[in-house]
Amino acid sequence: MGKEQAGRNFVAITDDGASLARLAEETGFRRCFLNPSDVGGRYSVLSYFGLVPAALMGVDIIPLLDRADSMRERCVSGVPTQENPGAWLGATIGALARQGRDKLTLVTSPSIGSFGLWLEQLIAESTGKEGKGIIPVDGEPLVDPANYGDDRLFVYLRLEGDDNSTIDRTMERIKASGQPAVELELQDRYDLGAEFFRWEFATAVAGAILGINPFDQPNVQAAKDVTKRVLQEYQNSGRLPTAEAASRLNDLLAGAKQGNYLAIMAYLRQTPEVDEALADLRRKVIEKYHIVATAGYGPRLLHSTGQLHKGGPDTGLFLQVTVDHKKDLPISGEPYTFGVLADAQALGDLQALQSLGRHVIRIHLASGGTIALRELANELASR
Repeated sequence: MGKEQAGRNFVAITDDGASLARLAEETGFRRCFLNPSDVGGRYSVLSYFGLVPAALMGVDIIPLLDRADSMRERCVSGVPTQENPGAWLGATIGALARQGRDKLTLVTSPSIGSFGLWLEQLIAESTGKEGKGIIPVDGEPLVDPANYGDDRLFVYLRLEGDDNSTIDRTMERIKASGQPAVELELQDRYDLGAEFFRWEFATAVAGAILGINPFDQPNVQAAKDVTKRVLQEYQNSGRLPTAEAASRLNDLLAGAKQGNYLAIMAYLRQTPEVDEALADLRRKVIEKYHIVATAGYGPRLLHSTGQLHKGGPDTGLFLQVTVDHKKDLPISGEPYTFGVLADAQALGDLQALQSLGRHVIRIHLASGGTIALRELANELASR
């Protein structure tokens, strides 16, 4: 295949009129899927943006869409709330959030654990604004119910046939302790199509109950603007601005009280070892301070929980963790590397939080992160 036919190696998924659509036409992409322009990114899982990659992965999208369509029919206007799966879930989440139970703790069967990441962005970016919001808690280690406060709602997505025995027992103890808990049954993985629709619908309903617009994300752009200023300073001076923030986790948590949550923003390379170390740190925070502990990897969290952190309720305690880059790569056409870009995004996020008066500290690690995170957790537990 000659250079003039190189475009045949590419497929694009984009909006009509976007620069990528023009590039696809000009260079002869194999296919360009034009998505409806009125579908926002986090609501686009059942559009080309979600379905084309799913089909390429080998997912049979026909039953997936059939389940979604069945859920859509059950959620149409005129169906009473108690019989409407999406409206009932949204009303439950929104009403309990208004009563102070705004920490939506997501529990999933093991094989659908990644579904929580999608839900995290949908809920956080949709509801976290105007000083209001629902804090999605994804992947948090389950602990003894005595460690939970009265600011939680648990939702358990249970896949039939999965290894659910341990989670089932824990959820029974949580419900017996008096915590509100909802269980959603999935017969097989294609029921995720129904859940995609149900949760999008429910998020819009919860947003209406909170009195916010669940379809915008005003604070995401603010963080981008700060990052641009940081990069401009780097281009002018050859170095990034100095990060000024306290660096002791115990000091950050000293004033933790009921209703607070710790948000760990890890600008680290994700590995199973780092995942495990973060889980251990979260567990120790819950057991010692009895508050919610969330965790997300940067820079991707900027388009997920980043909106909630800045626009949501002022109940967050923020720990930003950064690391030196062992390997770095240049960015074609730019005077900085990928490492500098990631550092600028972290610094922009930090400065945006500081400008809003959020309680935030920054801890910089020389390398890796696993050992230092474990030391941080052990120090926390020993005090």
